[in-house]
Amino acid sequence: MPFANFKVPEKTLTPKQKEEIITRTTELYVEIYGERARDNTMVLVEEVTDGGWGISGNVLTLATLGEAAPTATSGA
Repeated sequence: MPFANFKVPEKTLTPKQKEEIITRTTELYVEIYGERARDNTMVLVEEVTDGGWGISGNVLTLATLGEAAPTATSGA
C-alpha cells in the first residue's frame, strides 16, 4: 500500500489545502503505480503543535513562520 506522511505546523493549512495535498499525492501514486494504487493509497497530514519542530537547531513557531492559515471566521 502506498503511504505518504506529511508533517506540517498546526494551523498553517486550511482544510481545502489539506484536501489538495491528499488528492494530489494520491494522483501522483496512481501516475507512478497505475490505477491499482488508488484504492490502497493512504495519505496522512499531521499537524505538529506550535514549537514542536525545528530546523538547523532552531525551534520553529508560527511567529517565526509568519501567519497561520486563514480560517472561515477570518474572512478568507
